[in-house]
This record gives sequence, C-alpha cells and structure tokens, in this order.
Amino acid sequence: MCAARIRSEPGDFQVTEYCDIEFSGDGEHDWLWIEKTGANTTWVADQLARHAGVSSKDVGYSGLKDRHAVTRQWLSVRRPTGDGTDWDALQIEGVAILARHRHQRKLKRGAHQQNAFRIALRDGAIESYSDELVERLQRLAVHGAPNYFGEQRFGRDGGNIALGEAVLAGRRVSRSKRSIGLSAVRSLHFNAELAARVEAGTWNRLLPGDTANLDGSGSVFDVDELTDELTQRCAELDIHPCGTLPALEAAGVKASKRPLRMRVHQLAWEFDEDTLWLEFRLGRGSFATSVLRELVRYTQRPI
Repeated sequence: MCAARIRSEPGDFQVTEYCDIEFSGDGEHDWLWIEKTGANTTWVADQLARHAGVSSKDVGYSGLKDRHAVTRQWLSVRRPTGDGTDWDALQIEGVAILARHRHQRKLKRGAHQQNAFRIALRDGAIESYSDELVERLQRLAVHGAPNYFGEQRFGRDGGNIALGEAVLAGRRVSRSKRSIGLSAVRSLHFNAELAARVEAGTWNRLLPGDTANLDGSGSVFDVDELTDELTQRCAELDIHPCGTLPALEAAGVKASKRPLRMRVHQLAWEFDEDTLWLEFRLGRGSFATSVLRELVRYTQRPI
C-alpha cells in the first residue's frame, strides 16, 4: 500500500458542512456561515459567545469540525438584545463570517446531512501507485468503506479513552469533557466489533440477528429473517449492517446502533505530480480519515 502525508498545510484538508435549512428571517438567533482555519469548533463557539455577550450554551453547532483544516459550517448565536450583534466588528484570527441569517431556532447537534471533503494526499512516489489507487477508489465508490471512528475521536495518545475510563471510575469533570470521554470509550468498543467483522469478511453484508440501518437515516430495524430482498438491498447499499455503541450503565448511557459501513458519495480524484486530490461526501458522523485508511498508509501532524 502507498504511503502519503495528509494535512501538510490547512488547505490540504477542506470540509464543508451541508445543512438543509429554510431561514425564517426573524427570531432571536443569528446563524453564521463560518470559515475557519486552524481552530476547533468549540473554541470558535466560545469566541462568538464572548463577542455577543451570551453564555456558550447559547451558541449552537451541528458537528465538530477538524482543527487542522479549512472548514465551513453553520453556528447559531442567540441575540443578546433586540438590536442584535455587530458581527462586522468580530475579529478572530483564522475565522471569517461568509454569510449570516436570522432564524427562530437554535442550531441543534446533528442537524446537517453531509460533509463534503477536498483532501490532498502527498508523496513523491504517489503517481507510481496510480493503478493500485484507482482500483481502490473504484472499489470504494461501489462498495463503501468500513465506518470506523477516526483517531480524532480518541484524542492525542488515546487521552480521551483515559478520560472516559476515569469518568466511569467516578472522576468528576465538566459536562463537555464527560461527553467526550464516554463517547471515546463507546467508540473504541464499536471499532473493535467492526474490526472483527472486517476480519471475518462480513462488515458489508447482513447476518441473521443483525440490526440493519436504512442508508442516510437514523432508521434501524432487526433482521429476524435474512431474505433475498434484504440481501439485495444490502448489496446495493440501500441498507447496512449495524454494530453497537454499548451501554454504560454506571454513567446512565443507553446502548445505540451505528452502521458498520458508510457510503462514499460523489467520489472523484485527480493526480497532480506528487499529489492525489480527492473529493467526496460522507453522511454525518462518518470520518474522512476512515476512507483514507482504505487507500494509503497516511501520516499527519499531531491531532
């Protein structure tokens, strides 16, 4: 497998959030279409709250976007007064407001449908692997990819996992850190289940007793009987087998399901000397780095 570098510079990893929303034009929330470079979403949300004179809880965003990247996403901020906030006066390094709208509701987590990616894979020898890479890309376009949680979910050196284990052992932390830690622990269990299905060659097909997910939705159903119709729908990526995000009873967290496979939408590629440029879209909750791992052995700057 070819080796390559990602995130050599921020523009090598671009993410654009797609959120289907019809703005009301009034209300007490300003929705801001933000482009940020070298900043994580929660830090930007805190800066917007400070500028507007509101609590960080009054700032909404649909998903967390990469820090070492150029990303575009919506954030909503509650208006502190009837006159609103002077967003033209906002000055945050690496952050620009591209558009803004007034709306009646706060932006909720998970409200977006997809993320679009433009990613550069760089290596002096990458063009010599073009035949192998194109074969892998064509397979991804047809068959999808294992829906692993990316390493950013686990933090640098797995620090988020250690945090989650500490929370389960009784350590008291802030609400946001608690969520990050517990999510990392559950994600680790899911990745282990998925890895076992990949090893067995069953990550992309239904088994009797599986739970199935309807592609592009949160809808799931139990596979009590594996029919020819269900097998065909799975082969066509209309439905996917699911793994489990386990319950954490000590923390009051219930079990939930996540598809073992992700569809890679609108996949396109272009070779440019020592660089392979990729463009594709993923549903919310899926990680671009989990697509890249199916193509190359990549290295990147610390997350």
